[in-house]
Amino acid sequence: MAKQSQIGMTGRWALPFLGVACAVGVASIYFNQPLLLVMGRSLGNHSARTLGLVAVATQLGYAAGILFFVPLGDVAERRALMMRMYAGVSVALLLAAVAQNIAWMIAASVLIGLMAAVTHVALPMAPDLVPHDRRGRAIGTVMTGLLLGILLARSFAGWLSRFGGWRTVFVTAAILNAAFVPLMWRVMPRMKPLQKLSYKAAMASLWGLFRNEPLLREAGVMGALTFASFSCFWTTLAFLLQSRYGMGPGVAGTFGVVGVAGALVAPLAGRMADNRGTRFVVGAAGAVLTISYLWLWLSERLTMSIAWHIGALVIGVILLDAGAQMMQIANQTRIFGLGADVRSRLNTVYMTMYFVGGAAGSALASIAWERWQWNGVCGLQLCLIAAAGLRHLTGYSRRHHVAEVHLTAGEREPA
Repeated sequence: MAKQSQIGMTGRWALPFLGVACAVGVASIYFNQPLLLVMGRSLGNHSARTLGLVAVATQLGYAAGILFFVPLGDVAERRALMMRMYAGVSVALLLAAVAQNIAWMIAASVLIGLMAAVTHVALPMAPDLVPHDRRGRAIGTVMTGLLLGILLARSFAGWLSRFGGWRTVFVTAAILNAAFVPLMWRVMPRMKPLQKLSYKAAMASLWGLFRNEPLLREAGVMGALTFASFSCFWTTLAFLLQSRYGMGPGVAGTFGVVGVAGALVAPLAGRMADNRGTRFVVGAAGAVLTISYLWLWLSERLTMSIAWHIGALVIGVILLDAGAQMMQIANQTRIFGLGADVRSRLNTVYMTMYFVGGAAGSALASIAWERWQWNGVCGLQLCLIAAAGLRHLTGYSRRHHVAEVHLTAGEREPA
């Protein structure tokens, strides 16, 4: 029998519920990506580089929220923490909905990111619900919900904006997040802290984890570089579709639905991590991402019909999202094996590095687009994934490889 966590949820719906919780939280930070051009026209005609700062601000806010709020998941009552953060997301989205200029929108975007870090208060609960030999599959199930939230957020924003304008998107999202506050109260019981530590002590321990866990550092660098390359595509997709094909945010958002096919790889990636080891999955993910970036670049250089180019983008998006999902599941499976009682803080270190990478990718992609258009964006993506490949080949898990085994509850699980 699986050892149940103290959150009190049992049965087949426990992991799907956590997946929905992650999806609701994370969706908030991606609404702006397909709307950058229409928001720019409403808030003043700004350059691609300036509009890209909205996406950068959300990701930096998310990284800061992970850094400052997620450690509370080890030391605070988690249900109340999550309810407060969902309420905070709702307020931040309303502030974005009434923004009058680009500076206001950037500030609201930072606040959205800060509060949306609630996702990573929920995610570390997943491994507690299953035996250790199913840890990868549990993370894969919850990560499926998270990725669906990321992808469908873009579709939701793109199409809803066609009917009610971009401000309607943020108002609707605020209502949805507010509704989740009483839902958390009803569904989830009180959750005792995992450790008796002060917030100050929990924050101080983050540096110790980063310094003493080489596998955590390796996973963080890999995650940051991978997400930076991933963000390059999604930040500039709306620019590509508008400049090359005259297509608006609705079409850009539709590619989020296409990417759902990539999310379906999550359970498979989790099983692969359990059966073949996380290092194998990391290598496979890097290969899939490299193929996707080469395909997205080379297919745009061919002189073909618009229908062919859109079809090529669809294939590229499926490969891109599948590779990113595989990489994320593999990295989080191995860091969560470093200690059950510090998972929120391990996730804090990893995800802070991850979203700093994403913010850097968005910023660099906006500059690359402005100077070199799609060629610059795709070249940047390939450089970033090549750097991740080099880190994988020379990393800690390469030099200190051990067999991946699953230990009994309470023991450290080597990656």
